[in-house]
Amino acid sequence: MTIAPKIKTDLPRIDQDSVLIFDLDNTLYPAACDLFSQVSDLIGKYVRETLKLEPDAAYRVQKDYFHRYGTTLRGLMTEHDVDPADYLAKVHDIDLSVVDPAPDLASALEELPGRKLIFTNASRGHAERVMGRLGIADRFETIFDIVDADYIPKPQQQPYDRLLARDGIDPTRAVYFEDMAKNLLPAKDMGMTTVWVHTDLEWAQHGRDDPRIDHETNDIVGFLRNLATAS
Repeated sequence: MTIAPKIKTDLPRIDQDSVLIFDLDNTLYPAACDLFSQVSDLIGKYVRETLKLEPDAAYRVQKDYFHRYGTTLRGLMTEHDVDPADYLAKVHDIDLSVVDPAPDLASALEELPGRKLIFTNASRGHAERVMGRLGIADRFETIFDIVDADYIPKPQQQPYDRLLARDGIDPTRAVYFEDMAKNLLPAKDMGMTTVWVHTDLEWAQHGRDDPRIDHETNDIVGFLRNLATAS
């Protein structure tokens, strides 16, 4: 069922000049898959082994860096000169069997014209594996990952600026889908139409009542099909 308590604009018309930008994790697959728990556990292991800390101390460092730098990786790079490629390879070595193939999502994406991109705080390799598991890899033109963002995560402004510049995107022709409400706000300030893909995860709620969120849904396939019908 689609929920739409905050639709303040008509659905945008999607044509060949439109750009559909999607976050990856908990946006293109259900948050109930809980891949983040696997990643979080591997981050904790990485912090413990790299900094030679006991579990409790490593957990405190992991969360402290996340809150102060936006990602634990950024904190480790800044304070300990950690190799980001090594980190990303190890913390994304997760079991994807909990993610089901998504033929309905693949079909809904295929029905829509325009360009389609992934914009993620994760790595390209992780994105490619998840997209392969979902069966949607061939629906997307490209991926903009944390490396492309120079390891600066959303919602800081720099990744959005880099994405638009790299891929020649007119933000007024773009629709951005994201499960973390706060990550939509810079996109709206730049002129994009914003869609919050609803999740009950507490840390995804910040910013959900901001007027810069145009639409929200808990059924991304249904929302995409409505876009196709409206166009």
